[in-house]
Amino acid sequence: MTITVNADPAELAKFSELAHRWWDPESEFRPLHQINPLRLDWINGLVPLADQQVLDIGCGGGILSDSMARKGAQVTGIDLSTKALKVAQLHALEAGTPNVNYREISAEALAVEQPGSFDVVTCMEMLEHVPDPASVVQACATLVKPGGWVFFSTINRNPKSFLFAIVGAEYILKLLPRGTHEYAKMIRPSELARFCRQASLELGPTRGMEYNPLTRRYWLSADTSVNYLLATRKPEL
Repeated sequence: MTITVNADPAELAKFSELAHRWWDPESEFRPLHQINPLRLDWINGLVPLADQQVLDIGCGGGILSDSMARKGAQVTGIDLSTKALKVAQLHALEAGTPNVNYREISAEALAVEQPGSFDVVTCMEMLEHVPDPASVVQACATLVKPGGWVFFSTINRNPKSFLFAIVGAEYILKLLPRGTHEYAKMIRPSELARFCRQASLELGPTRGMEYNPLTRRYWLSADTSVNYLLATRKPEL
């Protein structure tokens, strides 16, 4: 069986080039460091992570993977950026993070290898960077155990999100490097919900993420018009 790798070489190159700066909280990855506690607390509030088998898809340099492991989870982080994974592995060694390991493998390939192996699957800020997001959602559904949770976060596609996530974040506030996001690849909540239903995942709570450029503070809210998070569950057998 041949698996076509669901990845955009230009996207991988973009994040590989910045990999060495992943753990610098004042670098281009500052927003990830700032939103990580919000993501972590939201996930941990819905499913306590201690002693859970967790898979972090598109883990990059390991910011979320590392923090979930520190909550007591047994974490596997996967990505297709060799450089980002090396950064993640090095950080885990330097910080002495327990119970976290990293692999260079796609979600689809791991789904063939280890179906139904994880209590929790996270796929954060990744779907808007791949050619076929529905394929990743299906892989997530395959990888999680019956009754397990799958968490997504991505960016809505509408005029407001274009203004805030691209014009504002990349060009005016310079929170992110220019070209980080492409408007056409952004995903409406209705589209992500459809991908999840097609993969037989039950839709759960949704949260929006907002940012105030004056206070430089992020928070979770009910407003999903720009950044949003979606929790889903695989039905019990």
